[in-house]
Amino acid sequence: MIRSFTRQSARVYSRTRRYASLSSSSQPHAYDVCVIGGGHAGCEAAAGAARTGARTLLLTQNLNTIGELSCNPSMGGVGKGTLMREVDALDGVCSKVTDAAGVQFQILNRSKGAAVWSPRAQVDRKLYKRHMQETLRGYPNLDTRPGSVFDLVLGPPPISANSPRLEVRGVKLDSGEVITCSQVVICTGTFLSGEIHIGMKRFPAGRMNEAPSVGLSASLNAAGFRLGRLQTGTPARLAKDSIDFSKLEVQEGDASPLPFSFMNNTVVNADNQIRCYMTHTTARTHDIVRANIGQCVHVQETKKGPRYCPSLEAKVMRFPLKTSHNVWLEPEGYDSDLIYPNGLSCSLPEEVQEEMYQSVPGLENVKLVRPAYGVEYDHIDARELGPTLETKRIKGLFLAGQINGTTGYEEAAGQGVVAGINAGLSALRRPPLVISRADGFIGVMIDDLIVKGAEEPYRMFTSRSEYRMTLRSDNADLRLTEKGRAAGVVGDARWNRFEETRAELARVTELLQSCVLSPQRWQNFGIDRKRDGAMKSAFELLRHRNVPIHALTPVIPELNSVHPHILTRVETDAVYSSHLRRQAADLRVFMEDESLLLDPHLDYHVVEGLSSEVKERLSKVRPTSIGAAKRMEGMTPTSMIYLLRHARRTNAVKTVHGAAVHDAIGV
Repeated sequence: MIRSFTRQSARVYSRTRRYASLSSSSQPHAYDVCVIGGGHAGCEAAAGAARTGARTLLLTQNLNTIGELSCNPSMGGVGKGTLMREVDALDGVCSKVTDAAGVQFQILNRSKGAAVWSPRAQVDRKLYKRHMQETLRGYPNLDTRPGSVFDLVLGPPPISANSPRLEVRGVKLDSGEVITCSQVVICTGTFLSGEIHIGMKRFPAGRMNEAPSVGLSASLNAAGFRLGRLQTGTPARLAKDSIDFSKLEVQEGDASPLPFSFMNNTVVNADNQIRCYMTHTTARTHDIVRANIGQCVHVQETKKGPRYCPSLEAKVMRFPLKTSHNVWLEPEGYDSDLIYPNGLSCSLPEEVQEEMYQSVPGLENVKLVRPAYGVEYDHIDARELGPTLETKRIKGLFLAGQINGTTGYEEAAGQGVVAGINAGLSALRRPPLVISRADGFIGVMIDDLIVKGAEEPYRMFTSRSEYRMTLRSDNADLRLTEKGRAAGVVGDARWNRFEETRAELARVTELLQSCVLSPQRWQNFGIDRKRDGAMKSAFELLRHRNVPIHALTPVIPELNSVHPHILTRVETDAVYSSHLRRQAADLRVFMEDESLLLDPHLDYHVVEGLSSEVKERLSKVRPTSIGAAKRMEGMTPTSMIYLLRHARRTNAVKTVHGAAVHDAIGV
């Protein structure tokens, strides 16, 4: 049950001993921000709130599981690697921890354009957890303590606030203790009324052998939040010594690993990378799945599972004509005897799983150390949130991670850093940090969630962004670090590093742009150029894929002393320069719409010309800007004309100062 009281009843409740210290929002708080959950969203939220200067508490059931990798032992990947670099650009922690705990590093999509390059790392589970816990243990303004939150403590806003929303006053633990705070960030992952499925067996748990969070789910439901159920799963863990690796294809890491963090020039284990291996399912594997699919309660349920990281049962049903699916065998760490079979997630009965796994080449004699299982959990409709990830229903309540309908460590971290920072800023009465679709993949993800919601677990891809040539993994610092510094969440060490990097990028770019030669002169240096008489700079030549930047060192010897990471970034900017100019024009149009902010209390039912369906959708989502309204499903150009006309006539729309548009597109 949610602990709340109305303004009318506040006087009665304030007489009771239990609520005496909670009857007024002017009372001092033990903490400014309480973060619930120690997963990827919770770690970034806690660190982000603390960086604002807010007194922050991270509450989790077990301190030893802070930073736990619940599923695969890897970080990054397509789209996800860019999210991690954006978290890092805001001075987050997951990228630095990955650089310390990674055991194999790769840039995915290297054969394609840099706009879709994606850093990925296999990580040692024990090292990742250890480094994350060490990072948070000494973090300024941050305390951690064990505790299971059973309830939210809410109260009425001050009369001067003129708002119908209740506001956060604290959290109540299952022990009965109340911890007061003005902001709460819920990052419960799959623990919110979590339930594990193995075959036809089902039992309450957020992770294997870890209790779910039931009280919080009831609290959110009582507060009126729309709750749904989603599914995910994890494969069995395999005994390494029972696998025949001689039959498998070896997967090596990059010879020169690229760090995730902009603060690092290299990774800790660059010279000690381990191998992964690839195998595949067989026709027999699929036959075993089909024969036993009726024994899986996880599959029989109508809840939505992840489309882009599906269970083996889902793949067999969805692609009946496919005779095999790839499987990657990933070691769980340097001193681990376990292998994670990426691609073999399932919820088959335990007695069937070993037979299924043994039908895979290389796994003929494999032993299962822990069975695969499915997880079902509560999530809220993310359209209940604003762009800061604060709920529209309760002031001071923020949500991040799988509770919002996403899947994946990186998506959770991206939401966590935004929710945590904004919780801290709100507690200190400072302006919010909003990341738009024009700013980063984090902004794309949040906008997708709060405008469209999540009918199935949401995963980030580069294709979700309209501006992916601008929003690359290599330039996340140029896009977000200055924004974070202005919000007060980027420390001096990172800011100094950023300014050095930005200055060096500008210097090398100027060096290339100032070297202008005729076609004949370029050919004298062995660089083939069309003899059109046009003078071209070295920067312009890089647009052509047959002219790599290292080919210019005979012409510009100073390039030999430039760090390879800087050279690669300048080369990428040159390759995309003409595209970026066109995309800048698109971004200007986008930011013009985003700068038209809508009144959050606008009564859409009185807007003339809108259909009943559109009025209902607008009232449900309550878009924060004209741009967000345009992106809603069902919105037509005619509807937008009526909405904008009404908003301007009733002063329900205001324009952000033009400088905000100017800064957002970096011109």
